Amino acid sequence: DKTWYVYILECGDGTLYTGITDDVQRRLQTHRSGKGAKYTRGRSPLELVYREECGSHSDALKRECAVKALTRAQKERMISKI
Repeated sequence: DKTWYVYILECGDGTLYTGITDDVQRRLQTHRSGKGAKYTRGRSPLELVYREECGSHSDALKRECAVKALTRAQKERMISKI
């Protein structure tokens, strides 16, 4: 079984993007090449600011939903703990 992760990218315009993947570095490269999520296209540079191991795909989806529901201030507190 693969290990899944929730990750947060800080975009060049200062916004935060949250997603899931089973390979964080590969996914970051996909975003940076312009082939990732539509939201991150044109928002370079993209910096990985948070990564959290979740176990299963299902767990990662649930955690992604929970993280997306957080306020920006809550996400920033979460990011500052790594």
